[in-house]
This record gives sequence, C-alpha cells and structure tokens, in this order.
Amino acid sequence: MQNELIEKFEDVVDLVDHAVSNPDIELSYCIPDVAMTADNANVSGDPYIHLKYMSNGTHTMEQNIPIKKNYLKKTPEDIANLVTFYIEQFVEQIDSVEYGAQ
Repeated sequence: MQNELIEKFEDVVDLVDHAVSNPDIELSYCIPDVAMTADNANVSGDPYIHLKYMSNGTHTMEQNIPIKKNYLKKTPEDIANLVTFYIEQFVEQIDSVEYGAQ
C-alpha cells in the first residue's frame, strides 16, 4: 500500500476511535499495513472496520463497514464522518428494534 494511503487510513482510524465513545461499541480494524485488530480478518476484499454493538448488555450485533475504493478520494475527516454516521445509523436501527420505535 502506498505511503499516502497508509497515512490517510491511520488518520481515519484515529478519528473514528476518538469519535466513538459509546462503551457498548467495540471496533476492530482490518486495514492491511495500518491496523489489523480484527480476529480472523478477511484481507481479500476492501479494507473494513468491524463493528460490534452490545444492545442492552445482552444482545450482540455485528457488522463490517467496508471502506470502498471510491471513499479513498475523500479526506480522512470525510471518511471518518461516513464511518461514524454508519455506526450511529446501525446503533439506532438495532435500538429501535430492541426498544420499539421511539
């Protein structure tokens, strides 16, 4: 992976880590040459962030958030904003199912 892309991904990881402060959310990364914290990471496709959300302390939902090639033209801040928006949407969707529409 080229240095510029590695630096961009490192910035994205830092920004996402700082933006997500919910203790019920666990993130792991599958970004070759940058962050490989995901267990059994699949490196054959796009890099991704693995999201694990424990709703109400009992029910765990998981989702991979791919970082598509077309995202790479964006700034690290824009990519991090997309990722955190996706995380918020995922959590809201799970909570609405768990607790009913609010």
